[in-house]
This record gives sequence, structure tokens and C-alpha cells, in this order.
Amino acid sequence: MKSFNTTRAVSAALIGMAMLGPIGTARAEIKDYEFQLVDQTVQAGADKIITVRLVNKKTGKPVPDAVIFATRLDMAPDDMQEMATKVTAVPGGEPGLYKFKATLGMAGRWQLSLGAKVQGETGAVENKLVVTAQK
Repeated sequence: MKSFNTTRAVSAALIGMAMLGPIGTARAEIKDYEFQLVDQTVQAGADKIITVRLVNKKTGKPVPDAVIFATRLDMAPDDMQEMATKVTAVPGGEPGLYKFKATLGMAGRWQLSLGAKVQGETGAVENKLVVTAQK
């Protein structure tokens, strides 16, 4: 009988520790990540590179190896949403930096909309960044 009570007590203690274990581990939430423009302006024209940084807002550290699944570049800030252009990811670069090639057909404000999956996190990072194309 005494052995049975000891076994139950040890089992209860292990279950309690297992339940409290994840609470002590600090994890980021998807809202703790954001894209930031490296340069606020680019030259208008063909095959221009727009570089963004994905960072953890709490730590300020760059986030490498995110999977970018949505990109759109249009002139929504200047009320010309229909003025969209193709965006192509450019491989390589520093960890946490993501480069995109696009043709900015005219000077003005362009909105880069991005969606990404951060490894190990639930949900997606979604940001809209405004870059200014200059002549």
C-alpha cells in the first residue's frame, strides 16, 4: 500500500512539472516580428532592389530563414492600387535580410506588402511598407 502511494505521489509531481515546464519558457509571439525597410528610397526604373530586414521587436535581432509566401508591390499610398508590378525574391545576402527585385515604373510612393512564416512560430508576419521611388 505504501509503495502505491509513493508511485502516485511521484506521478503527480512529474505531471505537475510537465505542465509548468512550458510556462517558464519565454517564447516570442508572431506579433513580436516585423519587416523594416533598409532604405526608405530607391531609384525609379527597371530591376531595382528593395531590401527589408525581418526583426524580433523584443530582442532587436534579425530573423533568418523566414519563408516569404506573399509579396505585392503597388502604388496604393498614392491612391493607385491598380498600378502594381511584379516582385521577385533575390537569393543570398545576410541572415535576416530579404531582397526583392522589381520594376518601379514611375516616381512616387510604392507599398510593399509582405507575408512570411517564421520558423517555429504559429501564424504569419504581415507588413505593409512604403518605399519612395525617385527619378
